[in-house]
Amino acid sequence: MLLVQEIEKFFIRSSGDYVFARWGRPIAPVVFGTLDETLITMKTAVEAVCLASGHNIQELDPDIGSNLMFFFVRDWSELRGVPDLDQMIPDLEILLERLETTKANQYRIFRFDEAGAIKACFVFLQMDEALNKLSAESLALTQVVKAMLLWSDIAFEEESPLVMFENGATVMRPEITAILKAAYDPTMPPKANDPSHSLRMAARVTLN
Repeated sequence: MLLVQEIEKFFIRSSGDYVFARWGRPIAPVVFGTLDETLITMKTAVEAVCLASGHNIQELDPDIGSNLMFFFVRDWSELRGVPDLDQMIPDLEILLERLETTKANQYRIFRFDEAGAIKACFVFLQMDEALNKLSAESLALTQVVKAMLLWSDIAFEEESPLVMFENGATVMRPEITAILKAAYDPTMPPKANDPSHSLRMAARVTLN
């Protein structure tokens, strides 16, 4: 059982605001810049997390084709050469300069529909030394979990959403699985900005 405060911390941002959103449509993933084996690992991770959440996957989104896009690069400058990316990401050059200056190794951009639900997510990964140390399975599962909800910007600063067993198997932490299930309960709203939302989540985590 998770306490309300334990759930709340995953959605209270560094600004102090409570911000929550989940996907409002099936996920149609695509992966760029990686080997075929990593591509399979990424898609397997999407399937696993969606299954655990009770959410759906489809081949294509009827509006925008692929709506969950993963970009793997060795250097942020590689994104400057991706055709039409600057049309999908406003102020792309400013973003890349910021990522280069801060030496970030990952960044996510979410798009939302009229109801405030997630309708698209762009995940950018610059494979530096830290990310290269992770197994493909751990990297894939972590990134998919982070793309499933609009988590707090500090939600996973101190602890990974995953746990690794002695045999090398990597799975989502039980509390993360429980939160995802509760978030995708059909009776829950796709968007919330009031901390009372965590009370409803806690009730469903208990039921799960």
